[in-house]
This record gives sequence, structure tokens and C-alpha cells, in this order.
Amino acid sequence: MDKSLTTLLFSCTLLISLCVPPSLAQTCGNYTFSGNRSFSTCNDLPQLSCSLHWNYHPSNMTADIAFRKSGASTSNWISWSLNPRRARMSGSQALVAYQQSDGSMYAYTTQLDGNPDMQPAGLSFDVPRITAEYSSDGSMIIFATLQLSDILRSTNQVWQEGPMKGGNPGTHSFSGQNGRSVGTVNFVNGSVLSTSGTSSKTQKRNVHGVLNAVSWGILMPVGIIIARYLKVFKSAGPAWFYLHVICQSSGYAVGVAGWATGIKLGSDSPGVTYGTHRNLGIIIFALGTLQVLALLLRPKPEHKYRRYWNIYHHTVGYTTVVLSIGNIFEGFDILDSGNTWKTAYIGVLVFLGVVAAVMEALTWSIVIKRKKTASSAKHANGEHIHGSREQQTA
Repeated sequence: MDKSLTTLLFSCTLLISLCVPPSLAQTCGNYTFSGNRSFSTCNDLPQLSCSLHWNYHPSNMTADIAFRKSGASTSNWISWSLNPRRARMSGSQALVAYQQSDGSMYAYTTQLDGNPDMQPAGLSFDVPRITAEYSSDGSMIIFATLQLSDILRSTNQVWQEGPMKGGNPGTHSFSGQNGRSVGTVNFVNGSVLSTSGTSSKTQKRNVHGVLNAVSWGILMPVGIIIARYLKVFKSAGPAWFYLHVICQSSGYAVGVAGWATGIKLGSDSPGVTYGTHRNLGIIIFALGTLQVLALLLRPKPEHKYRRYWNIYHHTVGYTTVVLSIGNIFEGFDILDSGNTWKTAYIGVLVFLGVVAAVMEALTWSIVIKRKKTASSAKHANGEHIHGSREQQTA
């Protein structure tokens, strides 16, 4: 009976181990550190496959911590930091580690406030001990002892990883999991929570992207389609012009709002620069402003300079739209929000392209038909005049 019960329990245990996903079965509490190190508290962090382990000593307000990045690359650096002022990397008090060219691990402290190169620097609190190791299972780990204060016992934490550049830590990604690797930690009660600080920033980025995609990427092309094709139809009268102006003015107004949100995002993210996206945004805004100002200098249709104004207006307009579409896709890559938004915008572009192609064929057929009609009328009028002269001669 005992043997049968043991067999049954073993079978159940084996079945459970096979059914439970590895991500659930292998938590931070199952990890074994080298050197007989052990930690009473640990939490699996929600991003970048990291975990935080610690022992808190209330008698002297110190914490022995181990920050572990599983599946770490030896060509990357890792960092864990505390930031009592805000839920972001900028301004945080950080522990950094990476593997040197000789294979040894280097760990140090740095302040990420006016120190974008992450050079060694003292922190606002003492770190009596800091070391690092790269374990045989591919984990990169920072071990440290922290001298905490009242404000640091429960505060914001930020963790990151990024590539090494020329033997020094390089710039990490600011999107995807890297953009969401922020939360809070309470060394006393052992809780780790995600925060809404990054989601708020992501929301601002989304607003910036939507405003610019709608303005420069949709309203402006629609305005061009209206101006190019509706004026061919005599029944449209001057309505096409007013629709064109409304569409372009609305697009510019929304675009200014999108540009302003981009400026605000840049000021809120010191050290974060997207050169191509920023430079294209400046050029697009300048060209759009020139288009609006050019309306004030628009000559009358019969004016001798109207032809040159039209060439300028069309050239700047088409250039603005082409650059805008390219910059919108640059923005999608920065947002790293998957392919949903990109696919949706591609669908909009395809729709506008189909509309433009159909209207191009239709308006050209109308123009050609009108030319033929006008030519036939002119030819018939010429024959009539010629016949009349012959009759008069006779």
C-alpha cells in the first residue's frame, strides 16, 4: 500500500512538473547563487528577464541585494538603480556591471544625472560593497550592500541593459521592454510593483504619433488630392479651393500641436535623441509654415508671377507630404508598438493611393475629352468661316 502511494505521488509530481510552464515553475526563489549566498526576499521583475533578491537589516537600515539578468549577453551591460525623485532612469542612483575584455566582471556606481556616459561616480547613499559575476547558466549578477535612508526603504527602482561601445556602456533602447523597466520596491515588506510613470510617457508618445500621423500623414495628402482632382469638375466650382484650404489649415493646426508635444517629450527626456526623426520634424514644420505664409502672397490667377508661385506651392507641398510619410514610419519604429499602427497607416496610404489613381485616370479622361471637343469645335468653326469666304468670293 505504501509503495503504491509513493508511486502515485511520484506520478502526480511528474505530471505537474510537465504541465506547469517553465516561466511559472522557475521563479526567482528557485535560483541558487554561488558562494552559498542566500536571500530571504526576491521578486521577478516584469521586464527584461530580471529579478531582484535582497536581505533587509532593520537594525542598521542596510540591504544586501542581488540584481540578476538571466540570459545576459557578455557584450551588454546591466544596471539597477534607485530614484527617489521620479520613476525614470534620468537622475537615478545606479549600480552598473559588465564583462571586460579579459573576461573579468567590472561593477561600479554612477549617478545618471548629467552623466550620460555612465562613468563611475559616488551615490547619494553609501554602497560599502559591490561586486559582479557572470554565472555558468548565463546570468549576469550584481551583488551590493546598500546603506538605506527612510526615503529609500520604499522608492522607485529602474533597471536596464544595453550594448557595450568601445569598452564603455553604450546607449540602451528607449522603447519596448527597455521603456517599461521601471517600478517600485519596498525593502521592508518585500513588495515590488509596476508603476504608471512609463505608461504616462508612452501615452504622450502615442498622442504625439497620432497627431502627426493624422495631420501631416492624412489631412495634408487629402488636401492635395482635393486640389488636384476636384477642380477638374466644373460642377465643383470654387468649393474645391475652400475644401483644400480647410483641409490644409486643419492639418497644419493639428501638426503644430503634434510638433509641440514632440518638443515637450524631448525636454522631458534629457540625453534621449532621435536625430533623424527630430531633424525631419523640424524640416517638415518649417516647410508647412512656409506653405501657410505663402497663401498671403498668392498672386491673382492672371498675374504674371502666378505661374512661378504655383511651381513653388506644388513643389513645397509634395515635398512636405513625402517627408512627412517617411518621418511617420520613423516614429512607428521609435514607438516600437508592434505592427498594428504601422499596418493601419499603410492601409490608409493604400486607400489614398487607390483613390488618387482612380481620380488621375478619370480626370485625365475628362481633360482629353474636353480638348478633343474644343479641337473639334475649333475645326468646325474654321470650316464654317472658310466656307463663308468661298461663298462671298463666288
